[in-house]
Amino acid sequence: MPLDAEVQTHARTLALRSPDHLRVGPFTFRHNPGWEIKYANYAIPDRDAEPTAAELDALIAAFRERDRMPRLEYLPGWAPAVEPALLAAGFTVENRPPVLACVPGGLLPTRPVDGLAIAEPATDAEFGAAALVLHHGFGGTGEAGGGEAAWLRAAVAGGGVAALATLDGVPAGAGGCSLPVDGLTELSGLAVADGFRRRGIGAALSAHLTATAFERGCRVVWLEPGDADVERIYAGVGFRRVGEKLNISLDPDRSAG
Repeated sequence: MPLDAEVQTHARTLALRSPDHLRVGPFTFRHNPGWEIKYANYAIPDRDAEPTAAELDALIAAFRERDRMPRLEYLPGWAPAVEPALLAAGFTVENRPPVLACVPGGLLPTRPVDGLAIAEPATDAEFGAAALVLHHGFGGTGEAGGGEAAWLRAAVAGGGVAALATLDGVPAGAGGCSLPVDGLTELSGLAVADGFRRRGIGAALSAHLTATAFERGCRVVWLEPGDADVERIYAGVGFRRVGEKLNISLDPDRSAG
């Protein structure tokens, strides 16, 4: 199976295993009740799905009944008929980010950062600190709602990876690698706190997470960079493009059709 198809299979499998997922027509809706951000709530089509207008209406309704933005994340080649159907229903393309992957022989060393320590959270306080970095890193304000810490704990319990980076004892970054499936894991949710960016912490943290995933038996670590600058950071660690993803959503105030 091509690596991009393996990546999509991994993402869909995790969605199907998530405790609050829903099946709506030819879609799997990965709903996260404890984490409101759009990146934690999205749908993935079945392979080669050809959704009807009624099935799209039902999917939109499922999102809105749970106070979530109707949104999909997937590789377009997985289900070519879905994007035209979504556009016809009023969805708008957010972006088409590359999908990057790294294999054990491709991981590159990073420059050391003085005073930086990276370790897996073990205590409630450490998970809470990591969760707060993620919460603020993805646009949240105030205290974290609980979804971030739950995701990190689930990753560790399921054979994935979580990490908290501290600089001179102060929480500076956090991230994780999802539950592995058939040797694949996604490096996701990585964030560096304000005031600590552009110091090499993101590169060091991503390299640590990737190396730990390989040590735990994974053969591929994949991710979706947020922008071109972030992609350059991951390229410096050893990640390379293997495909392109589609992120597409329906404005909360816009009706289908």
